[in-house]
Amino acid sequence: MRDAGFLIFDCDGVLIDSEPLANTAWAEVLNEHGFPVTPEDLAGRFTGVTDRSMAARLAEQFGRPVPREVASSATARLLARYERELGAIEGIARLLDADDRPRAVASSSTPDKLMKGLEVTGLVSRFGRHIYSASLVPRGKPWPDLFLHAAAELGGDPADCVVVEDSRAGVEAGVRAGMRVIGFTGGSHCREGHGAALIAAGAVAAVASADELAALIR
Repeated sequence: MRDAGFLIFDCDGVLIDSEPLANTAWAEVLNEHGFPVTPEDLAGRFTGVTDRSMAARLAEQFGRPVPREVASSATARLLARYERELGAIEGIARLLDADDRPRAVASSSTPDKLMKGLEVTGLVSRFGRHIYSASLVPRGKPWPDLFLHAAAELGGDPADCVVVEDSRAGVEAGVRAGMRVIGFTGGSHCREGHGAALIAAGAVAAVASADELAALIR
């Protein structure tokens, strides 16, 4: 792989092992409001997209809008679980501490969830001010807006950026931004075939651990 001058990381499933917690919280609240879904269904269909996009697609599926209080209730439950259960992806802090290239976080999460997850896991200080939520741009993943915003803030050309992503939507967004994308399958939500799906979406490679990622981008 050609040397990258800038690194852009997704957060959920790449830096923090949060996807199962999020899917469980959302599934609980959705079921309470009459939307029968499972955490596995949410993981398979909506990993990497914004909560707003997920709610819109569920509304289309069930023929009625998802009440606004669903998002606030699910977020409250998720943040409580962050305090009790959330951990960083194994080895990711070591990777960040050993690499001094400019880097950013570019996540579909809302700002409160994004910052809470990075704070609870002790990763927030490793990115300085370069922590960006999809709420900052007109369109979330799979559109390239968020990655282009992160690159501009870092002062980097998109062609000099490498994105690390665990979702198909995120991979597609990175490719559309003109960046090289590495698929990451080290999160506990990833199942057999996940890496192949990320490569099919445009990732140049897929790795299953932070150590493999470090070796590839070194």
